[in-house]
Amino acid sequence: QVQLVESGGGLVQTGASLTLSCAASGRSFSTVYMGWFRQAPGKEREFVAAIKWNTGTTYYAGSVKGRFTISRDNTNNTVYLQMNSLKPEDTAVYYCAAKSSGIYVADSRGYDYWGQGTQVTVSS
Repeated sequence: QVQLVESGGGLVQTGASLTLSCAASGRSFSTVYMGWFRQAPGKEREFVAAIKWNTGTTYYAGSVKGRFTISRDNTNNTVYLQMNSLKPEDTAVYYCAAKSSGIYVADSRGYDYWGQGTQVTVSS
């Protein structure tokens, strides 16, 4: 099994920044992509960003492009989500996920492992 543990969530004001971390541990796992998704109350889980592990190629949802940055630390098996200029509509539980195959990074059904989630709340 692969364990993904997110951290870094919290309560911030509009315009603030937060950095989420996701540490991966467990058995050897051929990670192709790591992704961040979020789910707001009463809404479906949505794609936020993803990174191809070996090349560092990044992908973003339109709603966060230019404000959020995904990055990874291969040595420590950690992926980060730097979130700037936060808005109340960014409020959600943020989940880290790992994907071993396929190319559709925005489809949550293609991810093999998920973290427990971390709450991000942006007050207006």
